[in-house]
Amino acid sequence: MSPEISQKLAAAVEGMPAFPKSVQRILELTRDVNSTPKDLVDVIDKDPVVTVKILKVVNSAYYSLPKQITSIGHSVVYLGFNTIKNLALSIAAIGMLPKDNAAEFDVQQYLLHSLATAALAKQLASKVDDADPMDCFIAGLLHDFGKVVFAQFMPEEFKAALLISKNTGTSLHMALQQTIGADHVVVGAMLVEKWRFAPRLIETIRHQHIADFKDTDMIACVFGANQISKKLEFGFGGNPCIDEFPASVQKRLGGTLDQVIAAMGDLTPLFEEAKIFAKL
Repeated sequence: MSPEISQKLAAAVEGMPAFPKSVQRILELTRDVNSTPKDLVDVIDKDPVVTVKILKVVNSAYYSLPKQITSIGHSVVYLGFNTIKNLALSIAAIGMLPKDNAAEFDVQQYLLHSLATAALAKQLASKVDDADPMDCFIAGLLHDFGKVVFAQFMPEEFKAALLISKNTGTSLHMALQQTIGADHVVVGAMLVEKWRFAPRLIETIRHQHIADFKDTDMIACVFGANQISKKLEFGFGGNPCIDEFPASVQKRLGGTLDQVIAAMGDLTPLFEEAKIFAKL
């Protein structure tokens, strides 16, 4: 990567907002084995925007709870610690998405793809020894966030890459190499590093493509979830290419792409929940 491109990417990353403090605190709680549901409730209660959005989802028809939920404490009781954590993180990521962009990138479809990939990665993490389901959810949620950076700060080049990918059937990351000289995983990794995420999460976002792959449980889960999400058309992240699982991923996840999909059973509820989260 040329110094000029490095400088451009660094400027774009600097232009992105910081991750909200309340969500940074929630992330700290997820890594603390001694944290309690009360700790989580205390953090969310101090953020009125997150509180209102969580209550909106909890009271949606999707969950069909027996009565109206009016507090985060009751939300945790009914839906569980992890669902509320996932919701809070999703709200933070969604809050940073532009309403529209000059690249004409479909943010709503991107969001559905990211939320579905996050939920699938979390589910796949239960199959492997050394992957934390919560970390896999976060990595799945943010795996393509570099595209959002390009859509906002390099819209013309990104739009050109989307067209190349669509018209030639080439993968978006290869098209981005042509138009920008770097792809979304590079800028995505720079962004999560700015947000002070754990090194393993930065590594997972940076090394998720076959050409520069790393063989770890977390990367296998996020890579696998991304391909499943694309194959089943759970949203669309601007990339029509589906990669078959390399041998290392097959070994970690217990089969080929089709075999893993079959073993996961009915994924409709997972996608329906992603749709509910996306409406935030």
